[in-house]
Amino acid sequence: MKDKIKSRPELQQIVASLRKSHQKTIFTNGCFDLLHRGHIYLLNTAKQQGDILIVALNSDASIKSNKGDPRPIMPDTERAEIIAALEMVDYVVIFDELTPDKIIKELVPDVLVKGGDWGHDEIVGRETVERAGGLVIRIPPLPGHSSSRIIDIISRRFGQKG
Repeated sequence: MKDKIKSRPELQQIVASLRKSHQKTIFTNGCFDLLHRGHIYLLNTAKQQGDILIVALNSDASIKSNKGDPRPIMPDTERAEIIAALEMVDYVVIFDELTPDKIIKELVPDVLVKGGDWGHDEIVGRETVERAGGLVIRIPPLPGHSSSRIIDIISRRFGQKG
């Protein structure tokens, strides 16, 4: 599974090679801080959109900047290993920026997938992918399945703030 975790330069070379062999790359991103059924649904549905699924994970610093303390719950290296262990995921990369815009511009995937809780115009990287002739797909979230909800439930049950 660790062979699925790539650096950005490695992934750029892989995507260039995939493009030459006419394989369709799918890109999605997120924190994946606490893996749950909603994530599995999103990743399975994303994989159905092409050949190679790339998952970009927010680094610990990126999550802390976006969500504040006490996030992330798990360190990025562990989250990367967990996501890489999933059968539908082909490659994992960690990014430090607040958004995946830069890595999307570097890779220019054929398909960009985000959860349906994001409005079409709010999807970071949408313009890059569409300009290159790619698709942007929003997958409706499974109601009641989120990392924030899990953290809230744990906090209430054990009397701690999350």
